[in-house]
Amino acid sequence: MLLPKRVKYRRVHRGRMTGVATRGNTVSYGEWGLATTEPAWITGNQIEAARVAMTRYTKRGGKVWIKIFPDKPVTKKALGTRMGSGKGAPEYWVAVVKPGRVMFEIAGVSEEVAREALRLASHKLPVKCKIVKKETVENGGE
Repeated sequence: MLLPKRVKYRRVHRGRMTGVATRGNTVSYGEWGLATTEPAWITGNQIEAARVAMTRYTKRGGKVWIKIFPDKPVTKKALGTRMGSGKGAPEYWVAVVKPGRVMFEIAGVSEEVAREALRLASHKLPVKCKIVKKETVENGGE
């Protein structure tokens, strides 16, 4: 399971997930990517499940990049605890994703294999996703 080695603060506010992704919204490493179309919290377990689904389908061929990391702690109070007496203990870690964020990338396999691997990975995630292709930038990105 993915989680940070150490953090400055153990507990954080929930925050808001308004707007669209301005960073990490392009396929930068691989040839194909899996982009989200809605905002959500993706847990470390869900990221790992999607990664396993992709690597199993490709029979460990090609290369997979995970472009999100769960660095936000989600707290939960113990069962049967009364209200008050502070915030609960960190329970699990999430990555905050906004619409347009490319979460996974894959390269080194054929288009059919890449599409199917990303489709299988999308079923492990709590958001609607779309498969995106790397855009070839012409004349030096001008």
